[in-house]
Amino acid sequence: MSIIGAIVAIVWLLAAVAAFIALIRRIAVLQLNRMLTFTGDQGRKTIAALYGSDQRLQSEDAAEARFSGTPMQIVVHQGRPRAVQAIDGVALLELARQADARIEVTVAVGDTVMESTPLLRVYGHSILDRRLVAAIRVGEQRTFEQDPQYAIRLLVDIAIRALSPAINDPTTAVQALDQIGDLLLRLGRRRLATAPLRDDAGAVRVIIPLPSWDNFLRLAFDEIRAYSAASVQVMRRMNALLNELILALPDARRPGLARWQRRIESSISRHFVDTDEGRDAFVGDRQGLGVSNRSAA
Repeated sequence: MSIIGAIVAIVWLLAAVAAFIALIRRIAVLQLNRMLTFTGDQGRKTIAALYGSDQRLQSEDAAEARFSGTPMQIVVHQGRPRAVQAIDGVALLELARQADARIEVTVAVGDTVMESTPLLRVYGHSILDRRLVAAIRVGEQRTFEQDPQYAIRLLVDIAIRALSPAINDPTTAVQALDQIGDLLLRLGRRRLATAPLRDDAGAVRVIIPLPSWDNFLRLAFDEIRAYSAASVQVMRRMNALLNELILALPDARRPGLARWQRRIESSISRHFVDTDEGRDAFVGDRQGLGVSNRSAA
């Protein structure tokens, strides 16, 4: 009886360990799903606040504007490395107007600045450095406040970590692409590069760099494409996502999407030697391995 009892005890112990491991995994999945949803929600809030909830696609030529001539003043960062968290365009516009100057911001939200990194160039008349520096908020790390790229960056990081050989979890990468796709849809319907800030007389006073549509697409697709090149599931999800964005977004957004569609097709052709798997990878499927071809309907 003692041997039987010992065997039973060992069996119960192994069952308890297995149940505990299953519970830990379940908790990890729930936490990951919450992280994906939270990050997507933060990105949606940032897009609505930064670009306006109803702003539609317009000309973005002003994104390339630059001031000519020699700057009167160059303001640099002093101190240890910091992330640019926010830029107060309204404050800079008022400073430029008061001094009859023009200000070109040389960093973007999300950049890391180090000792002597140029922050702004001032043309025309100088302005007190401390007043200019006060309009650029820096901190220990990036934040969501004015940085729509940050949400996509985190979602991409989750996806490529899930695709690493040690984890091998393409389903999580597909779920990350769900959130990324929603953010791209919202971004693609808005004018991403705001016009230079002008005073009441219409004179350009401040230029602040913002990410372009191509910047967002590269961030969203490039690394996931590279890490998932041999995953049928992820390739199918990316194909479906690109098909849906091409159908849903204005004509001005489609050339960039078409370029990424061709790059993904090229990756599939290079990495799938098996013709059947290659054909499967070319199919668009919102679930990755679910119901095919709906995005092409």
